[in-house]
Amino acid sequence: MNTFIEACIKANEEISLALKDGFDTTWFEKTEVGAGGDVSSKLDLMAEEIFIKHLSSFGHIESEESGLILNDALDKESSKIIIDPIDGSSNALSLFPYYGTSVAKVDALGLVEDAIVCNLVNGDIFLKTTEHKTQQGKLFSSKFHTPHTVPHSEVGLFEKAYAHPELVSHLGQENLKFRSPGAIALSLAYAHTVSYVLFVGIFRIYDFAAGLALCEGLEVIVEEDYVIVSKEKKIAKKLEQLVKTQVKIIRR
Repeated sequence: MNTFIEACIKANEEISLALKDGFDTTWFEKTEVGAGGDVSSKLDLMAEEIFIKHLSSFGHIESEESGLILNDALDKESSKIIIDPIDGSSNALSLFPYYGTSVAKVDALGLVEDAIVCNLVNGDIFLKTTEHKTQQGKLFSSKFHTPHTVPHSEVGLFEKAYAHPELVSHLGQENLKFRSPGAIALSLAYAHTVSYVLFVGIFRIYDFAAGLALCEGLEVIVEEDYVIVSKEKKIAKKLEQLVKTQVKIIRR
């Protein structure tokens, strides 16, 4: 395991330990609109600070909260580390148990070298490096394995389903059952397990850089306005057809 991945795991373990005894009341406080367009909470900023401490020596950091955080000790062409300090912030701040973190290290060409997504609730951690395919493990454990999967998944994951009621209706007619848990990178990390992962909306690099890297070997469709991942090409194509016909795409 390379030193960057080890540092990512240590950062996630530190955040996990900070959450272990319950949320500090100050973490629920809102601050200002972050680089990703959402209002940052002090929980987001707490996690961001921990990632900066562990990862800044490996490259310049691009965070959903604070934007570009340069390390003056590094060359401008050094790797960039794209982080979403808390993936599923609204879930976390509602004490709904589906939230985590997302980190991707990209080279000067923007290609992902290393990716790691962690579920802070149950300790699941997923990683991929240039040397190894996607692996799954647990925080505070050194054991990793190929991601869990099942032959006939019964549900998919549809992120931002609330914004697309017509598409929801047609998914029901096609018997494409889904859940909408509200943490995009984390949902992509579970793409090997579920029937599909669908996202319709504005593509933000913070949400997808690490998660999509973990979907190696799956059917992946990425457009400006939607992302579809599935173990089955037939399901991926059916979803794309539904999206194109049932969703009014507004390009900017």
